[in-house]
Formats: sequence, C-alpha cells, structure tokens
Amino acid sequence: MNRALILAVVAAVGIVVAASTLFTVHQTQQVLITQFGQPIRVIRDPGLKAKIPFIQSVIAFDRRLLDYDATGEEVILGDQRRLIVDSFTRYRITDPLLFFQSVGATEAGIRARLNSIVTSSVRRVLGNEPLLSVLSNDRARIMTEIRRQVNDEARRFGIEVTDVRIRRADLPDGNTQAILQRMQSERERVARELRAEGAEQAAGIRAGADRERTVLLAEAQASSDILRGQGEQDAIRIFADAFQRDPQFFQFWRSMQAYREAFSEGDTRLLLSPDSEFFRYFRESMPAPAPRAAQ
Repeated sequence: MNRALILAVVAAVGIVVAASTLFTVHQTQQVLITQFGQPIRVIRDPGLKAKIPFIQSVIAFDRRLLDYDATGEEVILGDQRRLIVDSFTRYRITDPLLFFQSVGATEAGIRARLNSIVTSSVRRVLGNEPLLSVLSNDRARIMTEIRRQVNDEARRFGIEVTDVRIRRADLPDGNTQAILQRMQSERERVARELRAEGAEQAAGIRAGADRERTVLLAEAQASSDILRGQGEQDAIRIFADAFQRDPQFFQFWRSMQAYREAFSEGDTRLLLSPDSEFFRYFRESMPAPAPRAAQ
C-alpha cells in the first residue's frame, strides 16, 4: 500500500515537473525565456521546447500583424484649416527582447507609445500640406511619409510599423459649411474660366474654317472661270476652222440648229415674209410647181 502511494506521488511530481519543463511554441507566436525576471533567450521556431522548471518563465508575443486605432485628433493643416483626423496603425513585433525591455511583457505598454508617436507624426506631416492635397491623390504620398516617420521612431521599441492610414478626415462642424461654400465658389470660378476659354477656341476654329471655306470657293470659282474661258476659246477656234473648210456646209448646219431650236416646242409662231432668208433651205428642198395647162 505504501509502495503504491509512493509511486503515485512520484508520478504526480514527474507530471508536474514535465509540465513545468515542456512547452509548445505556436506558429503564430515567438517566445522569450526569462530567469528570475531577466531575459535569457528568444525562441521563434514553432514546436515543443524545454526550459528549466520553476526557475525559467515563458512570455509569448504574437508575431502576426497587430492593429492600433488612434483617437480622433484635431489637426491644423498647412493652409491654416482645421481637420479632425482618425487613423489606425498596423505593426508587428520583430524583436521580443527589445520589446520586453522597452514596454514590458504585454501589448498595453506599446499602445500608449504608439498613440503619441502617431499623433505627433500626423500633426507634423499634415501641418505642411493644404486641404486639397489631403483630399486628392496626394494622400497616398502623405500617408507614406507618416508611416516612414512612425516606423523610424517605433524601431527602438522592437516593433515594425507596416502601415498607417487615415480612416476618417472630417471638417469641424463650425467650418464645414463655410469651407464647402468656398470650395463651391472656387469650382464655379474655374468652370467659368474653362467655358470662356472653350468659347474663345471655338470662335477661333469657326473663323478659321470660314476663312478656309471662302478661300477654297474663290479658288474653285477662279479655276472654273479659267477652264470655261479655255473651253470657249477652243470651241470658237474649232468653229472657225470648220467654217473656213466648208462655209456652205457650216451655214447649212447653223440653219438646221436654228430650225431645231425654233420649232422644238411645237407651238412656235413666226411672222416672216415668204421670201425671208430664214426659209431658204425650205424653199430649195421643195419641188417646183407644175405649169398650168392652156385652156
């Protein structure tokens, strides 16, 4: 009976010692081993590990990305406008030993430090930027500069800041309407200037097109007159050559043209004497009348 009790006690002590000696490092963790409160070594590889029981302690730190939401702060911009900025930060613990020596064994210590670092960097960078830059595509450049400054200061705490973002940027309630009206007036002024420039360019393009049209029509009319004159000159020359070759045939052809133009309508009336030169070819083509028989 006593032997069984001794074995049970030994087994219980062995289990307690083994539980105090062995520990598991998860793949999302990194472990710092301390001895009497003093850091001894850092374990980053996951798996089953061992330590000196009852003397050494295990402090686990998360190796994943961690988030910190900063409170909204009122910031004065470079153009003396006020803006309420609400930001968040993503960081990772890269040096557990330095983190433990700087802020302690929990994440609560780093949050207070990050709040002051992020707030001062946001005020410093935004203090040199106008409102339009914060609300435009320059916002990415501004956030990159803020992240760089925050990361440079946070490295001494054993962390790496991977990103700093402005979640919300609002105008104070008292200045919102005035700033919106000013921005609307500015946009309307720019729109009027653009419309005036467009109207001026349109008038210039229209005047140039009208001028080119006038020049083209004048050149076309001049070319047409020149070609018409050359055609009439050639026609006169051809008629003159034909008249010189056979004047009688030319007169006959001109008379036929006159007959066609005079009688083409069908109801033309002419008052001419029978012996008019106009009917010369009609008379020549008619047969002579037969002589009357003697009674």
